[in-house]
Amino acid sequence: MAKFKRILLKLSGESLMGKQSFGIDPERLSDYAKQIKEVHEMGVQIGIVIGGGNIFRGLSGSQKGFDRVKGDQMGMCATVINSLALSSALGALGVKNKVLTAIRMEPIGEFCTKWKAIEAMEAGYICIFSAGTGSPYFTTDTGSSLRGIEIEADVMLKGTRVDGIYTADPEKDPTATKFKDITYDEIYTKGLKVMDLTATTMCKENNLPIYVFNMDVVGNLKKVMDGEEIGTLVHN
Repeated sequence: MAKFKRILLKLSGESLMGKQSFGIDPERLSDYAKQIKEVHEMGVQIGIVIGGGNIFRGLSGSQKGFDRVKGDQMGMCATVINSLALSSALGALGVKNKVLTAIRMEPIGEFCTKWKAIEAMEAGYICIFSAGTGSPYFTTDTGSSLRGIEIEADVMLKGTRVDGIYTADPEKDPTATKFKDITYDEIYTKGLKVMDLTATTMCKENNLPIYVFNMDVVGNLKKVMDGEEIGTLVHN
């Protein structure tokens, strides 16, 4: 039995680059799709949000002279591209899925509503939520929090390049130590950058736990669903 019945899986757009310096690495995309299929076959209902940092990041664009609103809209389009790529990879494995968009852009994807998403997941489809919240000034972290709360997920699984939350960036500080679990309040007081503050606050106020783990290690997603403690749990 899987530990969770319904999950919101947040994937990093930058992780999709794999060994490349830009865009989508087909090998990494395939690895993600296979891991997701494995968990889906356990009977888990899955919603997914993917970032767009491998293609365009609105905030960094605005720092280089782009209008912030237009930059964020470009970032939203980047998440749609990644969502279509994952949808195609899942479809190639025979996994039913739907791309739902926060902005109307049929026939690329269906316009997202809570009830449409839940109905689809209960019918055995994986729902891939794209275009963030549909509004500028919000990140895909906030989009993940919003969709996780909307679909009444048991947990948000945040797949990153590191195996949990540390006292400092483990890629920069070799003395950093890992938390097995941590509260939202501790994240605030310690100034840890797990997600942006808007996303973190939404999860705290709506009691949606976050589990941070390394998605780039093949098999880790199933380990999380099997209850293995390979990451860090964030909770109230």
